[in-house]
Order: sequence, then C-alpha cells, then structure tokens
Amino acid sequence: MSRFSRDQRVGILFTVAANFFLGWAPILGKVAYAGGSTPFTLAAIRTAVAAVLVWIAFLIFWRNSLSISLRSLVGCISVGVVNGLGSLLYYSSLSRLDASQAALLNTLYPIWTVLFLFAAGQSLTLLTVARLGLSMVGVYLLTRFAPGRLDWLGVMLMVASAAMYGWHLVLGQWVLADVPSRTATPFILTSMACVVVIARIAQGRPLELIASSGWTAIGVLGLTTAMSRLAMFGGLRRVGGIETSLVGLLELLVSLFLAFILLGERLTPPQWVGAVLLVVSTLLVSRDQGMRLAEGNVLLEWQKQSGLPPQQSSTGAAD
Repeated sequence: MSRFSRDQRVGILFTVAANFFLGWAPILGKVAYAGGSTPFTLAAIRTAVAAVLVWIAFLIFWRNSLSISLRSLVGCISVGVVNGLGSLLYYSSLSRLDASQAALLNTLYPIWTVLFLFAAGQSLTLLTVARLGLSMVGVYLLTRFAPGRLDWLGVMLMVASAAMYGWHLVLGQWVLADVPSRTATPFILTSMACVVVIARIAQGRPLELIASSGWTAIGVLGLTTAMSRLAMFGGLRRVGGIETSLVGLLELLVSLFLAFILLGERLTPPQWVGAVLLVVSTLLVSRDQGMRLAEGNVLLEWQKQSGLPPQQSSTGAAD
C-alpha cells in the first residue's frame, strides 16, 4: 500500500468494502431461488430496493451532491444500462450454475477489461497474452471437470455477464472522469433499476409465489447492493478499472467461502487447479505495466476530445 497515494489507498479501501458486499450476491441469489424467485424477478426487485435505499441516503445526507449536467446524466445512464444488462445475464446464469462456479467464471471480467482497453487503441503486452492463456486454461478445467452435467448455457451467460461488467468498469472510469462518484452513484443505479424492471415487466408473467426466506434474501441482497454501489464508485474514481479488478479477488474469496460453509458446494481437484489459474491471471494485472499506462493514455485522449483540462489520472500516472 505504501506505493499508493493517500487518495488511492482510500479508493482501495472503498473497493475492498464493495467487493465484500458483492461476494454475498451468488449466495443470497441461491437462497432466493430456493424460495421460489425467478432470475428476472430477483434482479428487478433487488435493484429497485437498492436504488430506493441509495436515494433515501442521498436525500438525507448528500442532497447537495445531486446536481448534475445533462451531459453527465447521459453518461451515467449509459453506465447503468450496461450494468443492468449484465445483471440480467448474471442472475440468469446463477439460476443454472452452482454459486462457486458462477463466482469463478465471473473473475473473467478483468480480462474483458483489458480487451476493451485494447480495442480502444492500446497494445497488448506479452504478459497480457499470457494472462489470457492462463484464464482460458482455468475456464477449461473449471468446466471440463465439473461434477455432474454442466449447464453450458449458464456458462455462456456468465461469460457474457463478465464481459458486460468489464465494459462497465472501463466506461465507468471514463464517465467518472468529470463526474463526482457520489453524484454518479444514484443516477447509475436508478438507470440500472429501470433496465431490469422493464425487462421483468416485458416478460408479461404474474409475480411468482415467493416464500418468506426468498423475500428476506432479496431484501438483504438489495441492501448489500446499495452498500456495494456506494463504495464501488468511490473506489473506481480513485484507483481506476484495472486496480478495481485486482482488488475484486476479494469478492471471489468471499463467495467461495460462503458457498462452502452455507451451501455445502465443493470443487473437484482439477477445478481447484483451474480456480488457481484464474486467480493468478487476475493477480498479474498489477505487473502488467503496459496495460496500466495505456489505460491512462486512453483516459487522457477521452479528456482531450471532451475539452476537459488534463488532470491526475485515476491510475496514478501523470496526464
């Protein structure tokens, strides 16, 4: 931590808190499914609950932070739409996979983050290519040696969800370059809630019968979502997408531990090898200096095109 500035250290602490809360998502989701909820209902209600809680907090404590320009509002809406679509993919996948499998496959989002940055004009380093290879081998071991019959649709949905989350991190950093993270949070979450609620209404199905345990899980999930969002955007503004992905390993560890303790899920030995490869691939982000510097270059170019003055980038590199 000593090599980080004070602002970055605060950002890392925010991100650690956000990922701790996010680590509960697959566990609470499984409890909600056991109580009779469907994926779209779960995504819609938990996000709506989270949005309401965040707005209550802002109206009480941070009402002065709600002022936002039309241009910034459009940017926040774009981030929320991407995150909302990713949420629908995530909970649809979770209904088909074990919580531990879903959590491990979701660790692919740092790879998608660097791929999107590459698509924005960066060059891939040899280390980045090596990390891609490790991730692919890890996913193969995780899926090939799964006990029982693996739901491949669930796997593909989670891979797509990871891609949406990776793009959400990149887009979020660019949008938050000139929007205070506190201001952006309620508008992004509200946009996300609108997407998932509209998707649930579009199904045209009556609300399913959900047991009290399912409603409790959905409510707690809404609370942890609100707390994670408040912390996440505070961290993302200070440390950037790649560093946020790195600290995001805590989310995986929390999910695996809770799945082991509360749900009794187990991985086979080859799957543990695959899990280790995925973790190693993510840890190597901190040594992939080419991607870290290029991330700052992409942000600087966006600032120039937007007419914004050069500023200290969220990766810590001087612009």
